[in-house]
Amino acid sequence: MEFKAAATQLSHKEILQELEGLLTGRWITDLANTSALLMAHFRDINWVGFYLVAEEPDTLWLGPFQGNPACTMIPFKKGVCGAAAQDKKTMRIENVDEFPGHIVCDSRSKSEVVIPIIKNNKVIGVLDVDSASLNRFSVDDQKFFENVVSIILTKNH
Repeated sequence: MEFKAAATQLSHKEILQELEGLLTGRWITDLANTSALLMAHFRDINWVGFYLVAEEPDTLWLGPFQGNPACTMIPFKKGVCGAAAQDKKTMRIENVDEFPGHIVCDSRSKSEVVIPIIKNNKVIGVLDVDSASLNRFSVDDQKFFENVVSIILTKNH
């Protein structure tokens, strides 16, 4: 499958179709390609990637991502990613500076959406997407990212 140029603006549906063609069923490979695909085709984001639960319970560790270097470890309950993991629900934040306990990894980030990755009712990671624009993410964007996570889980069952 040919990878489209970064300047190309694809619809949510087109990105999901391209994602399905990229997935291999190999967890880390799929997360790496997903973050690259989203960075290439989703406008106005400055960071996209995954935090994963490893050996330590209730702790997220930096996984595959695109963007500036990031925080390496986030406890559940801390920041937007930790809150999404703790509560097992998507967090769509219009202004991260107003989120209690927000962890500043990239000072350019102003809004964020985080989708928990849940398998067998257990959080195994999160998809984290940041933008330098306030109120960047719509309800449709949230649903799109939730679909991304669902497709990844289906391919990596």
